[in-house]
Amino acid sequence: MAPTARFLTLADVAEVLNTSSAQVYALVRRGDLPAIKIGGRGQWRVEATELEKYIERMYDETKTFVSAHPFVESESGRGDEA
Repeated sequence: MAPTARFLTLADVAEVLNTSSAQVYALVRRGDLPAIKIGGRGQWRVEATELEKYIERMYDETKTFVSAHPFVESESGRGDEA
């Protein structure tokens, strides 16, 4: 069994989150997802533990959002699509 990598590329993070590398880059540049910049070419790396913390924060934020905005069936029966 191979050891788990400590640091992930933005592409690795994008794969985990099932999103684009551009979206991950935006998360890093906004400071939402802590990362380090390494090497002369400034390649970004995200520590695996920081990614897990980010995911947990997003679960907490989503739980808060859902509590504040409960799902309500609309008259059409399709639900609230906001």
